[in-house]
Amino acid sequence: MYAQCPECLTIFKLTGAELGAAHASVRCGHCSAVFDALRTLVDQLPPEPIGNLDTHPAHAAPPQLGLPVFRPNPGQAALFDPDDRPRTVAERPVTPAFTRKRRRARAQRHGSWIFGSIVLLLALGAQVLWAERAQWLDDARARAWLDPACARIGCRLPPRHDASALELISRDIRPHPSVTGALIISATVRNDADFAQAFPVVEITLSDLDETRIAMRRFGPRDYVNDPRAIAAGLAPGASTALVFEVADPGKNAVAFEFKFDE
Repeated sequence: MYAQCPECLTIFKLTGAELGAAHASVRCGHCSAVFDALRTLVDQLPPEPIGNLDTHPAHAAPPQLGLPVFRPNPGQAALFDPDDRPRTVAERPVTPAFTRKRRRARAQRHGSWIFGSIVLLLALGAQVLWAERAQWLDDARARAWLDPACARIGCRLPPRHDASALELISRDIRPHPSVTGALIISATVRNDADFAQAFPVVEITLSDLDETRIAMRRFGPRDYVNDPRAIAAGLAPGASTALVFEVADPGKNAVAFEFKFDE
C-alpha cells in the first residue's frame, strides 16, 4: 500500500504492520512530520506524473464489511491431517469397499472417454487426409507406397500431376478453313516426367500488341481427348499428344496467344 506525506508530498510504501503499530499514525522519513496514513492510503499508484494523492472523505458511520474470509469456532476441535497421526507398526490404511467400487467405475468411465477420443482423432485424421488427397496423390514419396498398396487390394489410383514436367513442343493458330469467324489453335505437348501423369487443364489466352488480355478459355482433358480410357491411363513418360481447339475469333486485335497448363 502507499500513503503521501501532506507536508512534503513524499509518497511512501508501507505494510499493514506499519499501519497498525500506532493506529495509522506514521512519521515521514523526509521531513519528520507525523501524519495519518489512512487519509491517502491506496493499493496502487496512479500513472505518472503524480501530484497529490486523493484524500479519502470522512464518513459519520463506519463502513460495514460484507465479505467474510474466516470465522473461528471456539467449540470446534482442532483439525489435523490423518496422515500426520502416529500409527503403530501393525496399523495399515484400509480402503472401504464402496470406495474401491467407485474407483473401478471411474476407471471404466475414463477408459470409455479415452477410447472415444482416439476414435475421434482417427476420424479427424481421415478427414484431413481426404481433404488434402490431391496433394498426397501427387507426392512422389506417398505414391511410392500408395501404388503398391493399391495394387495389392485391386484398386487403381488416378495419374499424378506435374505441370512443370510438360514441355510445349510446337503451337500454331490459323483461321478455321470451314467456319467463318473461328480459329483453330493447335499444339503438341510432351511429358518429360519419368511417370505417367494426367492430361492437364489447358488455359489459352489471346492478347493484343500491348499484351492486354482480349480473350481467355480453359479446356479440360475431355475437350481435346476423345478416348476415356486414354484419359484414365494418362500421358505416358516421354509420350507426346496433339492438342486441337476450335475457338471464336476475337478480332484483328488478337495478335498473340499463350498456353498455360494447370493441374
